[in-house]
Amino acid sequence: MKIATFKVEEWMNLNETKAKYNIAETCVDSVTLDELFRLARRDRREFFETLAQRRMTYGAIFGADELKTAISGLYRSVGTEEIITTHGAAGANHLALYSLVEPGDAVVSVMPTYQQLYSIPESYGAKVRILKLKKEENFLPNLDRLRTLVNEKTKIICINNPNNPTGALIPEETLRGIVEIARGVGAYVLCDEVYRFLTQEDGYPESIADLYEKGIAVGSMSKVFSLAGLRLGWIATRSKEAMREILLHRDYDTISCGMIDEALAAIALEAKEAIIGRNRGIVKENLAVLDAWVTKEPRFSYVKPQCGTTALLYCDVDMPSEEFCSKLLAETGAFLTPGSCFDEEHCFRIGYACNKRELEEGLAKLSEFVKGLA
Repeated sequence: MKIATFKVEEWMNLNETKAKYNIAETCVDSVTLDELFRLARRDRREFFETLAQRRMTYGAIFGADELKTAISGLYRSVGTEEIITTHGAAGANHLALYSLVEPGDAVVSVMPTYQQLYSIPESYGAKVRILKLKKEENFLPNLDRLRTLVNEKTKIICINNPNNPTGALIPEETLRGIVEIARGVGAYVLCDEVYRFLTQEDGYPESIADLYEKGIAVGSMSKVFSLAGLRLGWIATRSKEAMREILLHRDYDTISCGMIDEALAAIALEAKEAIIGRNRGIVKENLAVLDAWVTKEPRFSYVKPQCGTTALLYCDVDMPSEEFCSKLLAETGAFLTPGSCFDEEHCFRIGYACNKRELEEGLAKLSEFVKGLA
């Protein structure tokens, strides 16, 4: 099986450790385990003493009950039996697509987005059609164009909400429009929701798993909960057919997730209000910093993100984005992700949910670098 190079991950793997100012990071400023237990108001010593008495078996094959109960609380209508844990959201996306897509199927994916959503089905022999998200449409799916891309062979429509890299948040009305289009051809909707809850405005961010009986939602502990080191994600779906296939295929590549990871994730989700409150505060404060910077920088523009931790910065410099980012890193230590990783040019993905000081210093280095260009 041949598969396209995963451009954004390759870029991060090769360059992230060289960064002095990592303003490409997509997680909200990560917490230590000490911080986790403080936020959760739990006794760290008691937890680890209890954990130390447990035998290191495979644990709960389909996910620990206390964790799945906590995950179900993130949705309006998803029960614990409709959730399965995975090795991160990357594992969840891969498992869902591996389980459902066959050669000859038609798949529609938005772009720009996380490359898994179109390169994986393409590698399985599906015919992938791209729904281009446009800057002048605020990077929101155009339902009229989507209708022209689906047909009776469409197995899955892949979306990413909130969107990575643009930070666009699909309104509920548009989500319901996508559902109706999918229902009309009997397609699943796979929605990568790893930035869900990191909204700029208060309110409940809708999930595809609640809105559609064939919706498949992917979540993770990495972005919203600042615990990427747990490498833990999940799939939530009310579709019995999809879950049956997912469980069948999961036996071949997962077996179970680590019981230590699941125990820590359960604590984090018990403290979800405290952690989400902390992290919403960070993204709101840091977006204000980024927005003020863009306003005063005449060579940069963007569509202000509505949710998540990332944005696409457009620049009028006549230089390929990868060359720009490579020179920026080498000369200043500031690290961005080239737009070319998302098949966009003259732009760069910035992650603005890092430590505020690091963001400010990274932006200052970016300003200094651009001023030195012709």
